[in-house]
Amino acid sequence: MKKWGLQKIGRVSELVRGFLGSNNGKSQQEDVAIKPTAPIVIPRSEHAITRANISPNALKVLYRLKDAGYQACLVGGGVRDLLLGREPKDFDIATDAHPEEIRQLFRNCRLIGRRFRLAHVVYGREVIEVATFRGRQADGEEDESEHALSDEGRILRDNVYGTLEEDALRRDFTVNALYYDIADFSVRDFAGGMADLKAGLLRMIGDPEARYREDPVRMLRAVRFAAKLGFRLEETTAAPIPDLADLLLDISSARIYEEVLKMFMAGEAVATYELLRQYGLFAQLFPETEAALTLEVNGYPQTLISRALENTDRRIDENKPVTPAFLFAALLWPPVQQRWQATAQEMGDLPALQSAGGWIVGEQAGHTAIPKRFSMPMREIWSLQPRFEQISGRRPLRLVSHPRFRAAYDFLLLRGDAGEVDKKICDWWTTFQAESPEAREAILTTANERKPRKKRRRRKRSPTSGGTETGGNGG
Repeated sequence: MKKWGLQKIGRVSELVRGFLGSNNGKSQQEDVAIKPTAPIVIPRSEHAITRANISPNALKVLYRLKDAGYQACLVGGGVRDLLLGREPKDFDIATDAHPEEIRQLFRNCRLIGRRFRLAHVVYGREVIEVATFRGRQADGEEDESEHALSDEGRILRDNVYGTLEEDALRRDFTVNALYYDIADFSVRDFAGGMADLKAGLLRMIGDPEARYREDPVRMLRAVRFAAKLGFRLEETTAAPIPDLADLLLDISSARIYEEVLKMFMAGEAVATYELLRQYGLFAQLFPETEAALTLEVNGYPQTLISRALENTDRRIDENKPVTPAFLFAALLWPPVQQRWQATAQEMGDLPALQSAGGWIVGEQAGHTAIPKRFSMPMREIWSLQPRFEQISGRRPLRLVSHPRFRAAYDFLLLRGDAGEVDKKICDWWTTFQAESPEAREAILTTANERKPRKKRRRRKRSPTSGGTETGGNGG
């Protein structure tokens, strides 16, 4: 299958257009609530999914479940991406088999999860996630052992099993509620997902406000999918988000950290960032950075964050590594820089920077947990920034040999592009770090020779020293 890679905003696969036909206006479903209906069954001859584009390991799982008498379907993002002509990141499976039954079929299976039990079938580095169809607890049931909501409506436990139809309407967005049935290779659409897929529309299944209260992270997922797919949020899906954004404060900082990585390290960081700010979500994730952005001067610090996210997207597009340490260093630098400058005169340059970095990291921990394996390199990147101003003596040689030099140098260039640092400093280090050790020595020797020496004042001898003014020892 042709791998399309990153998609442009508003681009929809011709494969879907060909099946559904043209539509010059809004989707017929737009602004209409999703209601349970009989599924639209799209036969193999009328959709673009082929088994050649499905992971062989996923096919093994599908066929073994089917052969054991269970219903088995590829579901979610895998189906959506295949219909859009994209290469799926992973392949998830839904079935009517219960977790223990799935484990009996696969020796390479482990069960995970407390809120909802899942089966992971492991093939080397590839993990095929298998979930039992979910259903809603019947009205009037009092058994809270398998299903529970908080007082705010958030799902705490969700181990209620159901049918394929119930499972489809429990999913978050219509385009994620499409099922590829291995029994007859058809695609089953329970919520109008094919029409929304064709229209480039992201729509919540059910009442958006209630679904966001069940799990506030769905607001982040809405933004992430809209940016990733180049889709627009349907009006009623988008409307509650600004008013409910503060519900994210109830989510664990560890889970928010994982969601931040998904949003900013998937190749659409710029578009995601813009949507997060548009809907008031960024302030819940990075409150200190949001506050710093309100003090923008000549485009800074907005330009720094934009350049950092553009660089992240470009590296992902070029299959280059991206580290969360650098990403978080950029996202948190504006408040660090402002606090640093405010206290530098009183505390001294480096102590003020280290104090500012420690304070911001501590504040951020209540919103986004950052593992030490990333927070420590991040703080080193910050702490090395003042040393780039020192280009005399032996100090440049010591800095260039620092284990974190390359990341700190890249961060310096980012600051230079944003107008925070003199470009001459950036150019000097660009030349210096690219030279051989011998050439670096020559650069520093030349610079030190050109540096004017301070004139030493000649000390006058004291009349009681026993000598003359000319320095003699007369007797």
